[in-house]
Amino acid sequence: MIRAEHLCKSFEGRTVLDDICVEFDTGKTNLVIGRSGSGKTVLLKSLVGLHEVDSGSVWYDDTDFTKLGFRERKAIRRDIGMIFQGGALLDSSTVEENVRLPLDLFTEQSAAEKRDRVNFCLQRVRLTDANGLYPAELSGGMIKRVAIARAIVLNPKYLFCDEPNSGLDPRTAVVIDNLIREITEEYRITTIVNTHDMNSVMEIGEKVVYIHEGRKWWEGTKEEILHADNRELNEFVFASAMAKRAKRAR
Repeated sequence: MIRAEHLCKSFEGRTVLDDICVEFDTGKTNLVIGRSGSGKTVLLKSLVGLHEVDSGSVWYDDTDFTKLGFRERKAIRRDIGMIFQGGALLDSSTVEENVRLPLDLFTEQSAAEKRDRVNFCLQRVRLTDANGLYPAELSGGMIKRVAIARAIVLNPKYLFCDEPNSGLDPRTAVVIDNLIREITEEYRITTIVNTHDMNSVMEIGEKVVYIHEGRKWWEGTKEEILHADNRELNEFVFASAMAKRAKRAR
């Protein structure tokens, strides 16, 4: 479980997060949705400590993450997997080296143990025989799957995904969604996904949080979202659906 209590964050006097209170459930895919600039990426980065909040607290189970020092946070960060929007692979490193990186940073495993774990994770995301390839040789979907393999290589308790389907075609996006859902259920991870893709919401959104102008505007299930009595949420949901339909018609 991850819980945010009264999070506030500003940049140069502009409020980006305004008193955010939300709890993300263990073993579920928790989706954070909102328009560009709504604050959802800042929320995600604040949860993992990439941004220090101005006030409020972030709890990982029974631990107040915001009160920990750098060394104390490292223990929790070992339990965090992160999938960045563009994959964030190291261009000069092979697939195997990219996936192995967290093991190099956080473990004392032998080279053979690391190799076995890397191969297991690559097989789990359905990427075999790709160890020696470089990011420039991969498709967009393969890059995201490598990023997922790297994110789970340490058996994380928490998984953060920032726009994991960005730039992918609809069929590949479904593959990535399904992988995230399968891994979440299989390992009972607390997964938080930032997205503006309503297809992802309806596919894997067990809990959905809508951020509007830095505030938590609505939360509920994917079944409830289509019948919510919330004007801003309805405008976002149906505008997203219309944009998808128009893109397919081109």
